[in-house]
Amino acid sequence: MSSTVFTLADLKRILLEGAGADDGIDLDGDILDLDFETIGYESLALLETGGRIEREYDIALDDDVFTDNPTPRTLIAAVNSLLTSVSTTA
Repeated sequence: MSSTVFTLADLKRILLEGAGADDGIDLDGDILDLDFETIGYESLALLETGGRIEREYDIALDDDVFTDNPTPRTLIAAVNSLLTSVSTTA
């Protein structure tokens, strides 16, 4: 599945499919500016999330994408930036 826009709904779906959610974590709440660690996702879960994003959207994420983009808002922007650059070169 390839898309030109990566949304918060896409990120939530991928997070849940790859790592689930800890009890007490409400992904339907206002999570855009919370660190991934705060919402219960640590390095292994984020590696799985990154791999799923890469496969589903046919892009390559930098190794430090989650370090450079520690919140859903910044990660979504980074993924969309890659999608835009891929679609303009294709």
